[in-house]
Amino acid sequence: MNFERRNLTNEQLLDLYKKLLKPRLIEEKMLILIRQGKVSKWFSGIGQEAISVGITSVLDKDEYILPMHRNLGVFTTREIPLHRLFSQWQGKRNGFTKGRDRSFHFGTQEYNIIGMISHLGPQLGIADGIALANKLKQNGKVTAVFTGEGATSEGDFHEALNVASVWDLPVLFVIENNGYGLSTPTNEQYRCKQLADRGVGYGMESHVVDGNNILDVYNLISELKASMIENPRPVLLEFMTFRMRGHEEASGTKYVPQELMDMWAIKDPVENYRNYLKATAVLSDEEDEAIRAEIKKEIDTDWAKVQEEPAIVADLDEELNDVYCPWEYEQIDHFDEFENIRVIDAISQGLSQSMERHPNLVIMGQDIAEYGGAFKITDGFVDKFGKDRVRNTPICESVIVSAANGLSINGHKAVVEMQFADFVSTGFNPIVNLLAKQHYRWQEKSDVVVRMPCGGGTQAGPFHSQTNEAWFTKTPGLKVVYPAFPYDAKGLLNTAINDPNPVMFFEHKQLYRSVYQDVPKDYYTLPLGKASLLKEGNDVTIISFGAGVHWALETLAKNQEISADLLDLRSLQPLDWEAIYASVKKTSRVIILQEDTLFGGVASDISSMIMENCFEYLDAPVKRVGSLESAIPFMKSLEDQYLPKQRFETELLELLKY
Repeated sequence: MNFERRNLTNEQLLDLYKKLLKPRLIEEKMLILIRQGKVSKWFSGIGQEAISVGITSVLDKDEYILPMHRNLGVFTTREIPLHRLFSQWQGKRNGFTKGRDRSFHFGTQEYNIIGMISHLGPQLGIADGIALANKLKQNGKVTAVFTGEGATSEGDFHEALNVASVWDLPVLFVIENNGYGLSTPTNEQYRCKQLADRGVGYGMESHVVDGNNILDVYNLISELKASMIENPRPVLLEFMTFRMRGHEEASGTKYVPQELMDMWAIKDPVENYRNYLKATAVLSDEEDEAIRAEIKKEIDTDWAKVQEEPAIVADLDEELNDVYCPWEYEQIDHFDEFENIRVIDAISQGLSQSMERHPNLVIMGQDIAEYGGAFKITDGFVDKFGKDRVRNTPICESVIVSAANGLSINGHKAVVEMQFADFVSTGFNPIVNLLAKQHYRWQEKSDVVVRMPCGGGTQAGPFHSQTNEAWFTKTPGLKVVYPAFPYDAKGLLNTAINDPNPVMFFEHKQLYRSVYQDVPKDYYTLPLGKASLLKEGNDVTIISFGAGVHWALETLAKNQEISADLLDLRSLQPLDWEAIYASVKKTSRVIILQEDTLFGGVASDISSMIMENCFEYLDAPVKRVGSLESAIPFMKSLEDQYLPKQRFETELLELLKY
């Protein structure tokens, strides 16, 4: 192995050796502890240390790195105290996730490290968002994100590279090509000669690097970082290396040919570098022994310290309180002038005034810039706020949601527009597995609003008409808002943007231009989780949201003899249980109207909770009304049959007869 020291001093060469040796000695300790049953699971990076150490040694401590579960060298080179890492692996409180996640599935703002999730791909998009924030700040910082050759088959990999290239984001995309995705060899994963060749398709500079040569890694990254500061751009790096242990210890390496193991053992990054330092008289045997002894002492001391830490004790309040990032709602309701506007105008005003109020707010979506969005909600925004903050995106919902999360991590707020709520399915993974869980996992906010133009009644067919709120109300960590009126839409959107938690904001397309209301011209907020009592009566409680509220109003206008409480929920997560229970206890009858298909919808949970908490007050069974159990059709006659608007009146009258 050929090492080029270039202008590195002896002290720098030794420093790299210490950083390279430390994760190796920690791993050797962990393998002993696994055999002793003191560590339950381990993902080994033995043989790959030079990549983590070389890259992390070049980047500044305030530059973000997004490692994988074999990148122990990232964490040790960033000088995270070993006892904190050991506490994390042992599920102790002094770790980073309060025992809620294992291994390297955590992030830490203190050390500018954003750990992985098991779905792999989304962290590439997070890197895009972090780099975008750096570019907007013009701080000259570079972001490095790691992935294995296996994850390069995921769509998020291609989406992330494309977005980074189109937006000239300073990201180092690091592929550790270690030969196997668990047990699947590379010849069963891809057909290109080198993964770095894919950079050509994205107009991206790429390099193939000996990932076992610490100086090759260090020197190349040093050159690239200096160049990327002058010329911000993404770079794709394929580091050729090998995993000398199993995917994780339990899986072993029996599927690997022995000759392959022998070949790569000769290329061991630690042993070869140590031999080089000794051959060049930079390191003596005595110095080597002293370095090893010092590291081993630190390992043993910190491991002993962790063994004295008590086990995590379950605390119900703490668990539930950590699902969402703590946040104090600010009521803003000082306004004098009103204007009669539509729902679509109210949302546009809320977005615009929020952009003025939050200079760190970025909105992203397909066609939202000069074109103004599919529904023209952001028309004129580019002229007012510029293309840096009003960003057209490629058609890649998954990576844009992940990038929004990266913006949040790096000090920004983000609003993502799904062109239609139906299309969120291609961004579903980062919403439910990344945004929703992030604060619970490692106490980091996810300051993202996803706007969801939704709903039927416009003869748009199965792919443009769904109201899919139930996909998200089921997921702890998400907030779900669904206004029915212009006043609510503007005030709730402003609050959703202020809230540091991820909010799914549903906007019914049929209401966009059909519902008018007097709305304050100025900026104002409305609290999430508070229902609106639109009508008061004694015979029945009607609970609905979105277009269903207007269907209920039409039905009551037609049947004026019905004395009903009409509750517009406005927020579906959190729900206003107090208002629901109070109304049900008063009227003793309740009907819940939703546009979504009935099974598994919001109405089902509300019905169940009413039965559990208000059973003795009921004079009739709780009634649910929803759409047919089918996809939503295109032709008007079929769509009218599908939607519950016509059936609602019949079901309401039947309930009152009970």
